[in-house]
Amino acid sequence: MWQLAWRSLWNRRASALLTLLTIAASVALLLAVERVRVQARASFASTVSGTDLIVGARGGSIQLLLYAIFGIGDAPQNFSWDSYEALREHPDVAWTIPLALGDSYRGQRVLATDHSYFEHYRYGGGQSLQLSQGHLLESAQDAVLGAEVARLLDHGIGDSLVLSHGLGEVSFSDHKDAPFRVVGILAPTGTPVDRTVHIDLAGLQHMHRDWQHGVHIPGSGAHQDHAEEPALTAALLGLKSRTAALQLREQINRYAAEPLTAILPGFTLQQLWSLLGVAEQALRIVALLVVLAGLLGMTATLVTSLGERRREMAVLRAVGAAPRHIFGLLLAEALCLALLASVSALALFTAAVWLVAPYAQAQFGLLLPVSWPTPAEWGLLALVILAAGAAGLVPAVAAYRRSLADGLSLRL
Repeated sequence: MWQLAWRSLWNRRASALLTLLTIAASVALLLAVERVRVQARASFASTVSGTDLIVGARGGSIQLLLYAIFGIGDAPQNFSWDSYEALREHPDVAWTIPLALGDSYRGQRVLATDHSYFEHYRYGGGQSLQLSQGHLLESAQDAVLGAEVARLLDHGIGDSLVLSHGLGEVSFSDHKDAPFRVVGILAPTGTPVDRTVHIDLAGLQHMHRDWQHGVHIPGSGAHQDHAEEPALTAALLGLKSRTAALQLREQINRYAAEPLTAILPGFTLQQLWSLLGVAEQALRIVALLVVLAGLLGMTATLVTSLGERRREMAVLRAVGAAPRHIFGLLLAEALCLALLASVSALALFTAAVWLVAPYAQAQFGLLLPVSWPTPAEWGLLALVILAAGAAGLVPAVAAYRRSLADGLSLRL
């Protein structure tokens, strides 16, 4: 039966090929949506690990998570170093990481921090940041590049960087009087760290010495106290006991000296996914509808071919094929098309991931591994094949009924 179905499809290979390509493209789209959805969640979840609280100026919790951890959007405002010192000295706090954002280098974000960032920051399952070349920050003019920044901009140890004020791709406010020198390059992490230029807070102070309200005024910092610490965009906190996280969050949110917002990273990330859940489902529904359209096209092709194949069916009946065999032949053709389309979809999907993966990682920090299909993706393929079998029942039943009524001669 399967050999006969294959020969029948080969005899009508032009229309069968078009149907196969339509189904394959729709299934590849479905697999791509599922892979991007899963990897986006995994990428976001692995970006920060072991941080109990994130603190920033008063604002939305999701906004704070996005700009402090994922480099998306801007902070509404900064908060003072005095407030950071109060957080660092709190008895429940084990460690803190200061973060100061707002500058960029050729479209890549610049993060000013201190040694605690490289000591305490964790990603994935608790992995620490590792160097692939050079050393960490030792002086005010040192810079450590993320792996993707070094690759995209073709920078190495010893290169000079002139940072820019603001976050645009093109800036007219460069800090030409305070260049930095690349002293280290981090190993790839698959997180926004890869697309970040890291400098010391002391370097940030020196770079902004003659700047006021985003405008360079030469000599304006000559009489300033250079020991004054900079304002911060956010701070990451690790607690001695995670059971104190909720209580400390409430204390920070009611902090009297300055309006602050403290969030739990895991809880806020779940809030983000709940907001994006509707978009996720919409994408999956669209992809499923595209697959359904492909299967309906296959059904229409098989049904419309029945009129042309009446003599073929009559000949099969004459050589002893029962109506159930005709039914099985049409169903086998539908399943053959679905199986071939699934294999083609896997090849198309793999090729697309291989081509798009470098761009997705460079532009969005989204790691799309070229790997064997996941159990969920295998499940989708099985669902498509079952749906193809269900769709194939329509022409199979039609052929069965006709085979009962038709004889060896065509009715003209």
